[in-house]
Amino acid sequence: MKPASCQVAMGALVMDSSPQCTKQLLSERFGRGSRTVDLELELQIELLRETKRKYESVLQLGRALTAHLYSLLQTQHALGDAFADLSQKSPELQEEFGYNAETQKLLCKNGETLLGAVNFFVSSINTLVTKTMEDTLMTVKQYEAARLEYDAYRTDLEELSLGPRDAGTRGRLESAQATFQAHRDKYEKLRGDVAIKLKFLEENKIKVMHKQLLLFHNAVSAYFAGNQKQLEQTLQQFNIKLRPPGAEKPSWLEEQ
Repeated sequence: MKPASCQVAMGALVMDSSPQCTKQLLSERFGRGSRTVDLELELQIELLRETKRKYESVLQLGRALTAHLYSLLQTQHALGDAFADLSQKSPELQEEFGYNAETQKLLCKNGETLLGAVNFFVSSINTLVTKTMEDTLMTVKQYEAARLEYDAYRTDLEELSLGPRDAGTRGRLESAQATFQAHRDKYEKLRGDVAIKLKFLEENKIKVMHKQLLLFHNAVSAYFAGNQKQLEQTLQQFNIKLRPPGAEKPSWLEEQ
């Protein structure tokens, strides 16, 4: 088994610490026991785990970008104030300091709008990763635990079936058959649950990311093109509301 699978299996023992499950876990770990494999489903699960890792990287980078943008805005705001103050106190350079102060003021306004868009992007990715994907992976963990139990009681039943038949064995065999059937039903139900959740997750991911990537592209492009109108229209298009000018800062970092 892969290390990650072993960890899941160890978790499964918390759910069912029977001798059968312990034996099954050890036999799989040392490559001796048979293991039920749904290749298509397991490939989808592995793809989800890989996708989640990549999205977590995007989330981390998005948060870093938010922090850098906020720091830049603070610097531009302070620089604009300094220019405005010098404009009042330096008559010979009043005009030059004045239009530089206005430029920094405009850059701050556009930067706050961009920051709002990036923060919305980051928040949506965070929800997708930590809630939507994680919810599906919790069901996957339950499925993997049920798979271990199913194989454990299947192996137990097979061994009993190959043994001698007497009155005592017959009773144990019937009990093992009933236990196996219960775990088989549980395994098949969870396998179906995982397949459904993976399908809905993929549909939801595409829908969410289509919107968020369009938002991110339009906002960043408008900001660096100096297109204030397009930048504001982008936020309106995605129903993003900025905090009022007097809101306490840092507003966007607090929401992370």
